[in-house]
Amino acid sequence: MGIHANFTMPLSSRISTWVTLGVVVATGNCATVCDRETLRAATNRYLIAQSTGQVGWLQSALATNATYWENLVKLDITNSTLSQSLRVDYSRTSIDTTQCATYTELIATDARKPYTIAMQLRFDPSSSKITKLDGIVTTTGDFYFNASHALHYALREDWSPISTEKQDSRAALQAAADAYYDVFVDKTVKVPWGTPCTRLEGGYLDADGDCNTDIPDVTIHTVDRRYVIDETLGTVDVISNFGILGPDSHEFRIVNGTIRAIHSMTLCRPNFNCGVAMPDILSQDIGF
Repeated sequence: MGIHANFTMPLSSRISTWVTLGVVVATGNCATVCDRETLRAATNRYLIAQSTGQVGWLQSALATNATYWENLVKLDITNSTLSQSLRVDYSRTSIDTTQCATYTELIATDARKPYTIAMQLRFDPSSSKITKLDGIVTTTGDFYFNASHALHYALREDWSPISTEKQDSRAALQAAADAYYDVFVDKTVKVPWGTPCTRLEGGYLDADGDCNTDIPDVTIHTVDRRYVIDETLGTVDVISNFGILGPDSHEFRIVNGTIRAIHSMTLCRPNFNCGVAMPDILSQDIGF
Protein backbone atom coordinates (compact mmCIF):
# COMPACT_ATOMS: atom_id res chain seq x y z
CA MET A 1 0.00 0.00 0.00
CA GLY A 2 1.33 3.44 -0.86
CA ILE A 3 0.37 6.88 0.32
CA HIS A 4 0.60 9.10 -2.74
CA ALA A 5 0.14 12.44 -1.03
CA ASN A 6 -0.72 15.39 -3.25
CA PHE A 7 2.14 17.88 -2.99
CA THR A 8 -0.36 20.71 -2.41
CA MET A 9 -1.98 18.93 0.55
CA PRO A 10 -1.50 20.87 3.81
CA LEU A 11 0.69 19.19 6.41
CA SER A 12 -2.24 18.93 8.82
CA SER A 13 -4.22 16.98 6.23
CA ARG A 14 -1.33 14.60 5.60
CA ILE A 15 -0.92 13.94 9.32
CA SER A 16 -4.66 13.33 9.61
CA THR A 17 -4.42 10.79 6.78
CA TRP A 18 -1.61 8.87 8.47
CA VAL A 19 -3.45 8.92 11.80
CA THR A 20 -6.61 7.62 10.13
CA LEU A 21 -4.59 4.81 8.54
CA GLY A 22 -3.74 3.43 11.94
CA VAL A 23 -0.97 5.39 13.56
CA VAL A 24 -2.83 5.45 16.88
CA VAL A 25 -2.19 1.72 17.44
CA ALA A 26 1.57 2.06 17.14
CA THR A 27 2.12 1.27 20.81
CA GLY A 28 1.50 -2.38 19.98
CA ASN A 29 -1.33 -2.84 22.48
CA CYS A 30 -4.13 -3.22 19.95
CA ALA A 31 -2.81 -5.73 17.44
CA THR A 32 -0.73 -8.87 17.14
CA VAL A 33 3.02 -8.26 17.18
CA CYS A 34 4.56 -8.20 13.67
CA ASP A 35 1.24 -8.22 11.87
CA ARG A 36 0.91 -5.84 8.94
CA GLU A 37 -1.22 -3.25 10.70
CA THR A 38 1.04 -3.00 13.75
CA LEU A 39 4.09 -2.48 11.55
CA ARG A 40 2.23 -0.05 9.30
CA ALA A 41 1.08 1.99 12.28
CA ALA A 42 4.61 2.44 13.58
CA THR A 43 5.79 3.33 10.07
CA ASN A 44 3.09 5.99 9.89
CA ARG A 45 4.58 7.48 13.03
CA TYR A 46 7.91 7.66 11.22
CA LEU A 47 6.22 9.50 8.33
CA ILE A 48 4.68 12.04 10.67
CA ALA A 49 7.99 12.53 12.47
CA GLN A 50 9.73 13.18 9.15
CA SER A 51 6.99 15.51 7.93
CA THR A 52 7.06 17.60 11.09
CA GLY A 53 10.71 17.24 12.04
CA GLN A 54 9.46 16.24 15.49
CA VAL A 55 11.10 13.01 16.62
CA GLY A 56 8.67 12.92 19.53
CA TRP A 57 6.07 11.38 17.22
CA LEU A 58 8.19 8.23 17.32
CA GLN A 59 8.88 8.02 21.04
CA SER A 60 6.08 5.60 21.89
CA ALA A 61 7.15 3.30 19.05
CA LEU A 62 10.90 3.22 19.82
CA ALA A 63 12.68 0.58 21.86
CA THR A 64 14.90 1.98 24.58
CA ASN A 65 17.99 0.77 22.71
CA ALA A 66 16.85 1.94 19.25
CA THR A 67 19.55 3.18 16.89
CA TYR A 68 19.38 5.51 13.89
CA TRP A 69 21.60 4.97 10.83
CA GLU A 70 21.83 7.37 7.91
CA ASN A 71 23.91 6.50 4.84
CA LEU A 72 25.63 3.70 6.79
CA VAL A 73 26.64 6.04 9.63
CA LYS A 74 25.17 5.82 13.13
CA LEU A 75 23.78 9.20 14.19
CA ASP A 76 22.01 10.83 17.08
CA ILE A 77 18.41 10.80 15.87
CA THR A 78 17.92 14.37 17.10
CA ASN A 79 20.75 15.55 14.81
CA SER A 80 19.70 13.63 11.72
CA THR A 81 17.58 14.33 8.65
CA LEU A 82 14.65 13.02 10.68
CA SER A 83 14.83 16.17 12.80
CA GLN A 84 14.11 18.31 9.69
CA SER A 85 10.52 18.88 8.59
CA LEU A 86 10.08 17.71 5.00
CA ARG A 87 7.07 18.18 2.74
CA VAL A 88 6.39 14.53 1.94
CA ASP A 89 4.82 14.42 -1.52
CA TYR A 90 4.89 10.65 -1.91
CA SER A 91 5.47 7.62 0.23
CA ARG A 92 5.05 3.91 -0.33
CA THR A 93 5.58 1.23 2.30
CA SER A 94 6.23 -2.50 2.08
CA ILE A 95 5.92 -4.76 5.09
CA ASP A 96 7.97 -7.82 6.02
CA THR A 97 6.07 -9.75 8.69
CA THR A 98 8.65 -12.56 8.70
CA GLN A 99 11.58 -10.32 9.63
CA CYS A 100 9.42 -7.81 11.52
CA ALA A 101 10.51 -4.91 9.32
CA THR A 102 9.20 -2.29 6.93
CA TYR A 103 10.61 -0.33 4.02
CA THR A 104 9.39 3.12 2.98
CA GLU A 105 10.26 5.11 -0.11
CA LEU A 106 9.76 8.82 0.51
CA ILE A 107 9.93 11.71 -1.96
CA ALA A 108 10.01 15.39 -0.97
CA THR A 109 10.12 17.81 -3.91
CA ASP A 110 10.24 21.17 -2.12
CA ALA A 111 13.03 23.02 -3.93
CA ARG A 112 14.31 24.37 -0.61
CA LYS A 113 14.78 20.86 0.84
CA PRO A 114 14.46 18.20 -1.86
CA TYR A 115 15.04 14.62 -0.76
CA THR A 116 14.44 11.03 -1.68
CA ILE A 117 14.75 8.65 1.24
CA ALA A 118 14.86 4.87 1.49
CA MET A 119 14.08 3.88 5.08
CA GLN A 120 14.09 0.42 6.62
CA LEU A 121 12.62 0.02 10.09
CA ARG A 122 13.50 -3.04 12.19
CA PHE A 123 11.28 -4.15 15.06
CA ASP A 124 11.65 -6.26 18.19
CA PRO A 125 9.29 -9.20 17.50
CA SER A 126 8.40 -9.54 21.17
CA SER A 127 7.41 -5.92 21.79
CA SER A 128 6.78 -4.51 18.28
CA LYS A 129 9.04 -1.57 19.16
CA ILE A 130 11.43 -0.10 16.58
CA THR A 131 15.01 -1.18 17.30
CA LYS A 132 16.71 0.28 14.22
CA LEU A 133 16.04 2.98 11.65
CA ASP A 134 18.31 2.36 8.67
CA GLY A 135 18.07 4.90 5.87
CA ILE A 136 19.66 6.03 2.63
CA VAL A 137 19.07 9.78 2.40
CA THR A 138 19.77 11.46 -0.94
CA THR A 139 19.56 15.05 -2.09
CA THR A 140 21.08 17.44 -4.63
CA GLY A 141 24.45 16.12 -5.80
CA ASP A 142 23.67 12.47 -5.24
CA PHE A 143 23.42 9.97 -8.07
CA TYR A 144 21.02 11.23 -10.78
CA PHE A 145 19.11 13.10 -8.07
CA ASN A 146 15.98 14.98 -9.05
CA ALA A 147 13.07 14.61 -6.64
CA SER A 148 10.49 16.07 -9.04
CA HIS A 149 11.43 13.62 -11.77
CA ALA A 150 11.40 10.77 -9.26
CA LEU A 151 7.87 11.72 -8.22
CA HIS A 152 6.70 11.96 -11.83
CA TYR A 153 7.83 8.45 -12.66
CA ALA A 154 6.87 6.88 -9.33
CA LEU A 155 3.27 8.00 -9.77
CA ARG A 156 3.09 6.21 -13.14
CA GLU A 157 4.07 2.79 -11.82
CA ASP A 158 2.04 -0.13 -10.50
CA TRP A 159 3.18 -1.41 -7.10
CA SER A 160 -0.23 -2.74 -6.10
CA PRO A 161 -0.77 -6.01 -4.19
CA ILE A 162 -0.42 -9.27 -6.09
CA SER A 163 -3.19 -11.85 -5.78
CA THR A 164 -2.33 -14.62 -3.34
CA GLU A 165 -2.21 -17.38 -5.93
CA LYS A 166 0.30 -15.41 -8.03
CA GLN A 167 2.66 -14.34 -5.25
CA ASP A 168 6.27 -15.50 -5.39
CA SER A 169 7.94 -17.08 -2.38
CA ARG A 170 10.36 -15.12 -0.20
CA ALA A 171 13.19 -17.26 -1.49
CA ALA A 172 12.29 -16.53 -5.12
CA LEU A 173 12.01 -12.79 -4.46
CA GLN A 174 15.38 -12.60 -2.72
CA ALA A 175 17.01 -14.77 -5.39
CA ALA A 176 15.87 -12.36 -8.11
CA ALA A 177 17.28 -9.38 -6.23
CA ASP A 178 20.52 -11.18 -5.45
CA ALA A 179 20.96 -12.13 -9.11
CA TYR A 180 20.91 -8.42 -10.01
CA TYR A 181 23.73 -7.71 -7.56
CA ASP A 182 25.68 -10.85 -8.35
CA VAL A 183 25.88 -10.11 -12.07
CA PHE A 184 28.16 -7.17 -11.24
CA VAL A 185 30.70 -9.73 -10.02
CA ASP A 186 29.92 -12.73 -12.24
CA LYS A 187 28.70 -11.85 -15.74
CA THR A 188 27.43 -15.42 -16.25
CA VAL A 189 24.70 -14.96 -13.63
CA LYS A 190 21.24 -15.07 -15.20
CA VAL A 191 19.13 -12.16 -14.00
CA PRO A 192 15.38 -12.89 -14.28
CA TRP A 193 14.46 -9.83 -16.32
CA GLY A 194 10.77 -9.36 -17.06
CA THR A 195 9.03 -7.15 -19.60
CA PRO A 196 8.00 -4.48 -19.49
CA CYS A 197 10.51 -3.28 -16.92
CA THR A 198 11.47 0.19 -15.71
CA ARG A 199 14.60 1.30 -13.86
CA LEU A 200 14.52 4.60 -11.96
CA GLU A 201 17.93 5.67 -10.68
CA GLY A 202 17.50 8.70 -8.48
CA GLY A 203 15.22 10.75 -10.71
CA TYR A 204 16.48 9.37 -14.01
CA LEU A 205 14.40 6.79 -15.88
CA ASP A 206 17.30 5.06 -17.59
CA ALA A 207 15.32 1.98 -18.64
CA ASP A 208 11.74 2.02 -19.87
CA GLY A 209 10.56 -1.31 -21.23
CA ASP A 210 13.74 -3.38 -21.01
CA CYS A 211 15.94 -3.27 -17.91
CA ASN A 212 18.58 -5.54 -19.43
CA THR A 213 20.25 -2.51 -21.00
CA ASP A 214 23.00 -0.10 -19.96
CA ILE A 215 24.20 -2.33 -17.12
CA PRO A 216 27.68 -0.97 -16.32
CA ASP A 217 30.48 -3.28 -17.38
CA VAL A 218 32.29 -2.93 -14.08
CA THR A 219 32.94 -5.16 -11.09
CA ILE A 220 30.98 -4.05 -8.02
CA HIS A 221 30.95 -6.02 -4.78
CA THR A 222 28.01 -5.23 -2.51
CA VAL A 223 28.65 -5.46 1.21
CA ASP A 224 26.22 -6.08 4.08
CA ARG A 225 22.93 -6.45 2.20
CA ARG A 226 19.89 -5.82 4.42
CA TYR A 227 16.59 -7.03 3.00
CA VAL A 228 12.95 -6.13 3.47
CA ILE A 229 10.76 -8.59 1.55
CA ASP A 230 7.01 -8.25 1.03
CA GLU A 231 5.43 -11.20 -0.76
CA THR A 232 2.08 -9.40 -0.96
CA LEU A 233 3.57 -6.61 -3.06
CA GLY A 234 6.28 -8.67 -4.73
CA THR A 235 8.93 -6.28 -3.46
CA VAL A 236 12.46 -6.54 -2.13
CA ASP A 237 14.42 -3.58 -0.82
CA VAL A 238 18.13 -3.97 -0.25
CA ILE A 239 20.25 -1.42 1.59
CA SER A 240 23.97 -2.02 1.24
CA ASN A 241 27.40 -0.61 0.67
CA PHE A 242 27.34 -0.77 -3.12
CA GLY A 243 31.03 -1.18 -3.77
CA ILE A 244 32.68 1.76 -5.51
CA LEU A 245 29.53 3.86 -5.17
CA GLY A 246 28.93 3.46 -1.43
CA PRO A 247 25.67 3.81 0.55
CA ASP A 248 22.81 2.59 -1.62
CA SER A 249 19.26 1.28 -1.73
CA HIS A 250 17.79 -0.79 -4.55
CA GLU A 251 14.13 -1.76 -4.47
CA PHE A 252 12.77 -4.39 -6.84
CA ARG A 253 9.22 -5.15 -7.97
CA ILE A 254 9.10 -8.82 -8.94
CA VAL A 255 6.15 -10.48 -10.67
CA ASN A 256 6.05 -14.16 -11.64
CA GLY A 257 9.69 -14.45 -10.66
CA THR A 258 10.84 -11.67 -12.99
CA ILE A 259 12.03 -8.15 -12.26
CA ARG A 260 9.55 -5.55 -13.51
CA ALA A 261 10.74 -2.35 -11.78
CA ILE A 262 13.82 -1.07 -9.98
CA HIS A 263 14.21 2.07 -7.87
CA SER A 264 17.67 3.02 -6.66
CA MET A 265 19.05 5.76 -4.42
CA THR A 266 22.81 6.19 -4.14
CA LEU A 267 24.82 8.62 -2.05
CA CYS A 268 27.59 10.54 -3.83
CA ARG A 269 30.25 12.10 -1.64
CA PRO A 270 32.39 14.06 -2.20
CA ASN A 271 31.95 14.13 -5.99
CA PHE A 272 28.80 15.66 -7.46
CA ASN A 273 26.71 12.91 -9.11
CA CYS A 274 29.48 10.44 -8.27
CA GLY A 275 31.70 12.13 -10.85
CA VAL A 276 29.58 11.33 -13.92
CA ALA A 277 27.69 13.68 -16.22
CA MET A 278 24.06 14.45 -15.40
CA PRO A 279 21.58 13.48 -18.16
CA ASP A 280 20.21 16.59 -19.89
CA ILE A 281 16.63 15.50 -19.23
CA LEU A 282 17.09 16.01 -15.49
CA SER A 283 17.46 19.76 -16.05
CA GLN A 284 13.98 19.95 -17.57
CA ASP A 285 10.98 21.17 -15.59
CA ILE A 286 8.65 18.21 -15.28
CA GLY A 287 5.80 20.09 -13.65
CA PHE A 288 6.18 19.46 -9.92
